[in-house]
Amino acid sequence: MGLRPTLAAALVVLGGWFGAPSANALIPYVYLPTEEELKGSSIGIGRTAAQLLQLGQAKDAARLAALAVRLNPNDERFWSILAEAQLRNNNLEDASRSLARAKQLNPEKAGLWFAEAAIALRAERPDNAVPLITRGLQLDPDNAPAYFDLGNARIMQGELPLALKSFERATALKPEFWEALNNQALVLFEMGQRQEAVRRWRRVLKLENNAEPMLALAAALHQRGEQSEAIQLASTALAKNPNYVLPLHQAEQLWGVRIREATAQLLSEPQLTNSVERAQANATWKKNQ
Repeated sequence: MGLRPTLAAALVVLGGWFGAPSANALIPYVYLPTEEELKGSSIGIGRTAAQLLQLGQAKDAARLAALAVRLNPNDERFWSILAEAQLRNNNLEDASRSLARAKQLNPEKAGLWFAEAAIALRAERPDNAVPLITRGLQLDPDNAPAYFDLGNARIMQGELPLALKSFERATALKPEFWEALNNQALVLFEMGQRQEAVRRWRRVLKLENNAEPMLALAAALHQRGEQSEAIQLASTALAKNPNYVLPLHQAEQLWGVRIREATAQLLSEPQLTNSVERAQANATWKKNQ
């Protein structure tokens, strides 16, 4: 980003065009805001950009955030807002550059490291994400969502024991963190510890009646021959979130090969034909939407 344009240069050019004013001419007065006033304006603009993000207006937020960093390029908050807006507009490279600038300004802010790691994960670059999260955790060691992201990165790397350790650290810090508990079960199922996976999915459903753990539990139960409960859970899960009928959506949610195969076997049951067809018709998933 370049620095803000200055009116002084424009005034010099105008003077060259029109010549020196006569003694009786009215000299126009152009107010030039001070640097401090421009910085003050940037705060209001930055706040508005953040509010637009909360309202889901990412394109307008990006334009305002870009203006804020031009007015005050040395405040990492504005670069962070700009990065978030760029991320929501799927401009991953621009978002990475904005976060890198924010980190230069405030390298001790853990959230900036975590945010850059989140972009790396979205771009499916777990090898880049892991050291970023690790550095952030050195600054903020009790951040449960960061351990969750670290666990996801480890799954993407195929490091399942390390993934499980990270997810368990997340729930140790935040016991109601059902997403981390759900991912523990996903990892355990892939590691062959299916009974423990079932136990943890049941715990998840006590915390949150969510389609993902519901369908995964149904698939695990189906493999154990517990057909009645499995069919009922699967039907309810597909009605709650039809996207989980799609193997590609399951994979994007970091479901491993074993749980996807178990789910495919479950969904081939004749009792689920209507539920599966309805879910396929209603699914709205698009990769990296």
